Amino acid sequence: MTAPQPTPSKAEVISLGCRLNISESEQIRAMLADESDVIVINSCAVTSEAVRQTRQAIRRARRNRPDARLLVTGCAAEIEREQLAAMPEVDGLIANTQKLDARAWNVPVQAEPVLPKHTRAFVTVQNGCDHACTFCVIPQGRGTSRSLTIPQVLGEVERHLSQGAMEVVLTGVDVTSWGEDLPDRPPLGRLVRSILDQFPTLERLRMSSLDGVEIDAELFELFAFEERIMPHLHLSLQSGDDMILKRMKRRHLRRDAVDLVERLKRHRSNLSIGADIIAGFPTETDAMHANNLSIIAELGIVHGHIFPYSPRPGTPAARMPQVDRAIVKQRASELRAETLKIRDEWLRSLIGREQQVLAEKDGTGYGPSFARVAVPEGIAAGRIVTITPTKLEEGLLQ
Repeated sequence: MTAPQPTPSKAEVISLGCRLNISESEQIRAMLADESDVIVINSCAVTSEAVRQTRQAIRRARRNRPDARLLVTGCAAEIEREQLAAMPEVDGLIANTQKLDARAWNVPVQAEPVLPKHTRAFVTVQNGCDHACTFCVIPQGRGTSRSLTIPQVLGEVERHLSQGAMEVVLTGVDVTSWGEDLPDRPPLGRLVRSILDQFPTLERLRMSSLDGVEIDAELFELFAFEERIMPHLHLSLQSGDDMILKRMKRRHLRRDAVDLVERLKRHRSNLSIGADIIAGFPTETDAMHANNLSIIAELGIVHGHIFPYSPRPGTPAARMPQVDRAIVKQRASELRAETLKIRDEWLRSLIGREQQVLAEKDGTGYGPSFARVAVPEGIAAGRIVTITPTKLEEGLLQ
């Protein structure tokens, strides 16, 4: 009697880092749907810690599936190419700029790839970056800014909606630079308005991280008055200190962020604020850190992404006077603690207030302002339900 042959494992895509990587990983997964015994690590290189986690993910994946073909793509596959290629666990690298091209994976090109069904869909409208922030290696991994045209974006949104997505999230490396490379240089607000006009049944459109100083007038109006734009603004802030912002070569100052949030909240009081903040940037003094800390309360940051600074080879910031690692770690801890404090106060203010919650598969969901809410049993993922939370436990409204 012939022994049964083991069934080949499906292709596995492991995504690290930003929402853009999540979006791209879904497209890679769709392209490799008919492949077997393949693992793809879609890597991140935004910090030294991100590279460490990429290496860790590679080793773990190889241990779990020793016979699979292991391929690495993403930003680390560009920036740390030689180091990752030398890892014995890695069978090959796919260039970051080619990872959405089926030919790079040696699979048939599909005109209309089947997208997985999700409650929320991440739609990449832009890739790459033309700026030169002194701490950042992402332009090295992603290249210059490239925008999808409005018809291309509308086509992507339509495909996701046809797969049952109830919320669309627009994402990219530098989303507010969308359109600058297109013939008539349309502002991002025009794209957002086109989506809303084209799909009147789309109930929820959410924006990923934005450069506040580049929000155009039409996008401001939509954030202020259009209810289908979720009241959730995540800012690529990086610091609350003006001197540090200048040394980062950012395009805004503290006052710009404060003014933007104040103006928006005059029209939309339920707007929740998120921000990326770097702790311990080179040359940061105690007073500069205090400014970084104080902006959390001033803006009311409730979705804080805190990154301890780590030098990236080849960047100008890596050549600046560095802050002691123990101090960087302590400052990051203080920033996280302040963010958690402000977030807890905000979540408690939502108790007793109706939330339109988009149910996820794990028994929770997200309200319009991205507050996480427990969903009653029996509610299918993808449904929008009205929930009035009565308590807060471990960061979850219930």
